[in-house]
Amino acid sequence: MADQVAITITADIRSGDVVDLKTLLAEMNGDPAQNRVLPFGKLLRVHFARLIVLDAVTDLRGQLIPASLVFLSDVDGSASAYLGELVEALGSGIDRIFRHCVGYPGGESVKAADQLAYLRAKTVQASAVYVNTLGRTAIQVRREARLREEIENFLDRWHGLEAARPGAVRAALRAFVRHDSSLAWAEQPAKSPGVLFQLREWLHFGAVILLLLLFSPLFIIGLPFWLIVLRLHELSDPAPDIRPDRKHVRELTNLEDFVAQNQFTAVGLTKPGRLRQLTALAILWLLNTGLRHLYSRGSLAGVKTIHFARWVFLNDKRRLLFASNYDGSLESYMDDFIDRLAWGLNAVFSNGVGYPKTRWLVFDGAKNEQAFKHFLRVHQVPTQFWYSAYNHVSAVNTANNAAIRAGLSGRMDDASLERWLLRL
Repeated sequence: MADQVAITITADIRSGDVVDLKTLLAEMNGDPAQNRVLPFGKLLRVHFARLIVLDAVTDLRGQLIPASLVFLSDVDGSASAYLGELVEALGSGIDRIFRHCVGYPGGESVKAADQLAYLRAKTVQASAVYVNTLGRTAIQVRREARLREEIENFLDRWHGLEAARPGAVRAALRAFVRHDSSLAWAEQPAKSPGVLFQLREWLHFGAVILLLLLFSPLFIIGLPFWLIVLRLHELSDPAPDIRPDRKHVRELTNLEDFVAQNQFTAVGLTKPGRLRQLTALAILWLLNTGLRHLYSRGSLAGVKTIHFARWVFLNDKRRLLFASNYDGSLESYMDDFIDRLAWGLNAVFSNGVGYPKTRWLVFDGAKNEQAFKHFLRVHQVPTQFWYSAYNHVSAVNTANNAAIRAGLSGRMDDASLERWLLRL
C-alpha cells in the first residue's frame, strides 16, 4: 500500500515570459500523456498533474504579486521519490518549463542535482489535502478498470448467460481471470493498510485529540470574544455580488467537459487582519485532520465525485489556492457542495475577499446560490495544462471496479453474491 501525497511547486515567472509560457502549456495540453515536453504518461505513480500560470495581481495593500507558475501533482509514494523520478525521466521538459522562472539554474546543460534542488526549494506545503481513497494507487485504478472491461467482454461472449446460476457465473469469471496471465493478479485482494500505517494514523489522531483537550480551556475562554469580533467583521466586510466576465467564462469552459472528469483551480486574496488569518489557519488544520481520519474512504460527507483536492496558502498567506479533480460538470459539482456542505464552504472560503455574507462563520454564505457560483467563477483560473492518468474512470466507477476485484477472492454468501453480480 502506498500513501498519496500532494506536491505543490510555485515559482515567480521572469518578466516578459508569461505569454511564452502560457503558449507552451497550451501546446502541451493537446496531449497531456504523450506531449514532447512533460509526457506524464511515463510516470506510473501520478494520478493527476497540472500547470497553471497565475497572472500578476495587486494585493489589498497595493503591493504587486508577480506572475507565477504553479505545478501540482497527486502521486503515490513520497514527495522526495517523486521529484527524483520527475527529474530523471522528464528533466529536459522540466528545464523547458522552469527556465521561464526566476532563480532557475541557467546554462545549456543544467545538472539534475540543480534541478532537483530548485524544485525542492520551491515546494510549498498544502494546508489541507483530500484523497478519495487513501492507498489506492494509480496503477491499481488503471488495472482494475481494465479488469472490468475484460470481464464485461467475457460475459458478452457467453451464450446462455441468463440461464446460468450466480455461483456458476462467479466460478467461470474466476477461472477466466486465473487463466489469463495479464489478469491473474486480480485473484489476490488489493493490499490493505498495514499495521504500521494504522498505528501511525491512530497515533496522529490521538495526538490531535490530546492537543485539543489540553488547549480546550483556552478555547472555551476565548470563544465568546472570537465570536463577537468575527461577527463584527462579518457585518462590515464587503461582499459584492460580482458577475464573472463572459470572456473569462468562455476561457474556462473551453478547458472543461472533455472527459469523464474535470479540473477546478481557484485563487483569491485572504481577508486582512490577524483574526481572519488565524481563523483560516485553524479551520484548514481542523479540515485536514478530518479529511485524513474521517473522509478517506470514497466520500466527502456524501460527495463521492471528488478524486483529489487541496488548499494551499501562497504569497505569505496573502492568497489561498484551491484545486480539485472531480467528476461531471461544474454545475453539478457546485450543487453537491451547496446542498451537502454549505457550512464547510463557508467556514473555509468566507475568509476570502468577496465571499457572500456569512453569519457566525458557517451560516448563509454559499446558501446564496447565485452569489456563491459567481464568486467561484470570478476566482477560478484557467488550468493551462492538466493530466489525468485515468480520465475515463469516475470516482464511483473506481470504487465499483475495486469491489469487482475484491469479489473474485474469498467466500460469498448468496446475498453478497447477488450484490456483487449487480456490479458487473
